[in-house]
Amino acid sequence: MNRPPMRLGVLASGRGSNLRAIIQACRAEVIGAEVAVVISDRLHSEALEQAKRQKIASIHMDPKKYETREEYDSAIVRQLQDHHVDLVILAGYMRLITSRLIGAYKNRIINIHPSLLPAFPGLHAQRQALEWGARISGCTVHFVDETMDQGPIIIQAAVPVMDGDTEGTLEARILEEEHRILPQAIQFLVENRPEIMGRRVVIKTTKDNVGSKLISPMIEIGL
Repeated sequence: MNRPPMRLGVLASGRGSNLRAIIQACRAEVIGAEVAVVISDRLHSEALEQAKRQKIASIHMDPKKYETREEYDSAIVRQLQDHHVDLVILAGYMRLITSRLIGAYKNRIINIHPSLLPAFPGLHAQRQALEWGARISGCTVHFVDETMDQGPIIIQAAVPVMDGDTEGTLEARILEEEHRILPQAIQFLVENRPEIMGRRVVIKTTKDNVGSKLISPMIEIGL
């Protein structure tokens, strides 16, 4: 018997490009999931507009209407539960979440971050990579816990930093890989494959992928 698709709740603040990648992967049945609701802290975010166009429940929640971050997150939890969400995706969500949300969805919240964590956490990760002269950057999908960008890592992709890169050009190349690895991470969770062992996440094999490995994009270096 086929199991019902996993129901996703996506929290997003901006343009929603990762949301679009998730929706496309769901519609193409690349991942066995469906986006049940999109919640944004910004009224005019492109993520909400995308959700409306795709006839997905879209909710704006104004943080200014709540006295504390905990009250705000409790209201988000109620919305997620009302939409029977199984897994929460932070896709360009620009607010730190509290234990109210983390506790309600323990080990069921993942985030996409534009660096190879633990390097360059927080805002402007691409700018940080350029300022530090990093040769390799990339992106990371990780479980969310009470620490900022420090939860156990599920999957990463490496992206070379070119000599002529600007923050914008590096961001664009990293974003391409974000769109690849975020749906992959979701599918891992659909298949119940990640196992958290301390700080490490072990991706369990299945009958269909015994011996399979994750391979980051090849980096061509001109000599």
